[in-house]
Amino acid sequence: MYGYDQNPGAGQGYAAPPPPPQQGRGGYGAQPGQPLYPEPSPPSLADAVRAFTTGSMSAEDFQHIFSTSKIYCPRGEGPGFLALHSTQQPVIPLFTSLKELRGYAGKESKYFTLTGAEVLDLLPTGYGFVLDMEGEHRMVFDAKAVEQMVDFAMRRMYG
Repeated sequence: MYGYDQNPGAGQGYAAPPPPPQQGRGGYGAQPGQPLYPEPSPPSLADAVRAFTTGSMSAEDFQHIFSTSKIYCPRGEGPGFLALHSTQQPVIPLFTSLKELRGYAGKESKYFTLTGAEVLDLLPTGYGFVLDMEGEHRMVFDAKAVEQMVDFAMRRMYG
């Protein structure tokens, strides 16, 4: 019987269970709760920016990644976004990584983080934003593009 000491004369106590199977190649012997093959991770926001600017990613896919990504925002002394008013429309500088933000604002700059969805929710009406202002794949979203992103997010959320 499994689980009992099979030696005659031993007091029928429980024997130690056998060790679990070893993890093998290709998921053979995977532990309970572990996937046989890990799910691929979604592209980073920086990767999505590159893909979107080169036309290899749809606007819907980009917006989904943007909405769930961490966004780095430079901050001043007061609460809220810092805005650039030296453009045709005021824009908020946003960054896909701390490295990109530091390249623009310096190593000692203050910042806060939000998700892209929170950015869209909190961005003042009439403002656009620029992603990775000093980066290789800078993206500018004017106020009209931001409105379209908000409308798309609302349709996805509420139907």
